[in-house]
Amino acid sequence: MIGFLRGKIKKKQPPLLLLDVQGVGYEVEAPMTTFYVLPDVENDIEIFTHLVVRDDAHLLFGFATENERHLFRTLIKVNGVGAKMALTILSGIEADEFAICVQNNDSDRLTKLPGVGKKTAERLIVEMRDRLGDLSNVATARITTKTNDHTDPVSEAVSALIALGYKPPEASRFVLAIAHDNMNSEELIREALKNSVKK
Repeated sequence: MIGFLRGKIKKKQPPLLLLDVQGVGYEVEAPMTTFYVLPDVENDIEIFTHLVVRDDAHLLFGFATENERHLFRTLIKVNGVGAKMALTILSGIEADEFAICVQNNDSDRLTKLPGVGKKTAERLIVEMRDRLGDLSNVATARITTKTNDHTDPVSEAVSALIALGYKPPEASRFVLAIAHDNMNSEELIREALKNSVKK
């Protein structure tokens, strides 16, 4: 098992992160909560990881904190929730908001996340309440960093939402509804995800 990676960020294209670890490029998928706290490309970072081994692929997931990884690992133990859905859940709702949904039996709020139906939302509430106890410990930092990427932030934000499971028209609508000048892609993604959960 790969527990963490320390290396230089070579590329940030949510949800994919490319890390150069002593000359080896690791492709790591990360939730938006991790992207919000990453420094610019070419900076060194250390991220906590979780390796998923499937018949057709080895997938590496990265997290800014051990608590965030703990929440991911707890989510994938829920029946019907795979690694991709857990990543989408972590990207679409803050840990403390997720905790409130679980504590208040708010399945309607969870069904607004892509790929989460009514039955899955109810299962999440029942199983996560038993498994996590005090979810306040899994809250992560919310710091936005500016990137040096010269790509179009709106296009990058739309692509990220599509990669997280939103349909292209939905992704465009959510991003364009909040897009303003001087917003980078990570700010756009964060605001679009917040608005998509509220609707």
